[in-house]
Amino acid sequence: MSVINISPESFFSGSYVPAERMLNTVSIMKDQGADLIDIGARSTAPGSQQISIHEEKERIVSTLKSIEGSDTTISIDTMYPEVVTSALKYDIHAVNDISGLVNPDMAAVISDSGLSTILMATNQIPGDCINFEETISSLQKVIHRAEDAEIDQIILDPAIGRWIPERTPDADFEICRRFEELQMFDRPLLAAVSRKSFIGSVTGREPEQRLAGTLGVTASLILSGASMIRCHDVAETADVVKVLSSIRSL
Repeated sequence: MSVINISPESFFSGSYVPAERMLNTVSIMKDQGADLIDIGARSTAPGSQQISIHEEKERIVSTLKSIEGSDTTISIDTMYPEVVTSALKYDIHAVNDISGLVNPDMAAVISDSGLSTILMATNQIPGDCINFEETISSLQKVIHRAEDAEIDQIILDPAIGRWIPERTPDADFEICRRFEELQMFDRPLLAAVSRKSFIGSVTGREPEQRLAGTLGVTASLILSGASMIRCHDVAETADVVKVLSSIRSL
């Protein structure tokens, strides 16, 4: 699952793709091994500049128009039902909801659409769990919300990363160490760790220099049961997947 940010406010400037490079970037990512392109129009990092829902919709629609007809499997990274409704006019395949269906209107729109959905551990605001036990409890709530809305095709995201100021790197590393335990839910699991701050807390590196650390964590999570990897660096991540697949097949 490769990341395309159409938000210049993103914490990792290298993930921002302007409109004039969109179609070419999508083509390159697919050639490098991306099975799914995740398009996000809003930065959700703590302290980031916020935009209106209207602006998020405009960014998403403009991007979908620019790649229309490219035969690309697309997910939309949003927590607003209005954005999903606008995106449904185009050929999208999944919704990446970091709010974990907290908004009943979002649950209803996704349920009616029949789309697959990636749901992040959230109680009230995205990523508001501060330890592993809270993450487990939150994922149970997320599953119940999906079941109540009759949404069957879900992938669980344990919300690794500093989503709220109270979150510590230790909490992220605990989830990574105990990732295999998340298989208790018998659902596909998303590993979304690319260039995040907990990696920088160990390496002392800024997002632009966190690729090696990211790949190390990614390999660990694949071996612990991750079904989908959300990444900025498609070619390098695809190589990790291929090598680990070969090791497992021996």
